[in-house]
Amino acid sequence: MDELVTTDACTLPTAERPLRRAEFDALFSESVRSAERGDDRVVLHLSGTAGLRDRVRDLTERESACCSFFRFEIEGVDDDLTLRISVPPEHLDILAAITERAAGQSA
Repeated sequence: MDELVTTDACTLPTAERPLRRAEFDALFSESVRSAERGDDRVVLHLSGTAGLRDRVRDLTERESACCSFFRFEIEGVDDDLTLRISVPPEHLDILAAITERAAGQSA
């Protein structure tokens, strides 16, 4: 399992945020099979072609670099991957938005 743990706030420049959102939307629409919401986390079940795990790892590493309040855990292989996303209580609204986007975009 790969795990990235951080705390703080988002530092991604405003102009780059739509591009990052588009990357997540593409991942969600191409690979998410289901999204399960818990109190402080969402669990995304993904499947895809070769390279999905590397793609998810790259995207979550870049997201952690600018939005250090996220905690991402990646487990599994390209055709059966689990991505757990958790946040501290003060960022639950962001987690709710991610869950809604993932469920709405899912394959």
